[in-house]
Amino acid sequence: MTTIQLSTVIKAPIQIVFDYALNIDTHQQSASKTSEVAIAGTPHGLINKGETVTWRGKHFGL
Repeated sequence: MTTIQLSTVIKAPIQIVFDYALNIDTHQQSASKTSEVAIAGTPHGLINKGETVTWRGKHFGL
């Protein structure tokens, strides 16, 4: 089996990077080509433990 490993070096404090990864608005901006939008649950800001978000987007033309 083939394994692909990708590493990214980010020069920022870990807490800023972690919060950025939890930010729903950031994800929507980065996924704008697939028209992903949060349609239920936590629609904006940081998602917290125990919260959910439902996404709608178009992938592979579907």
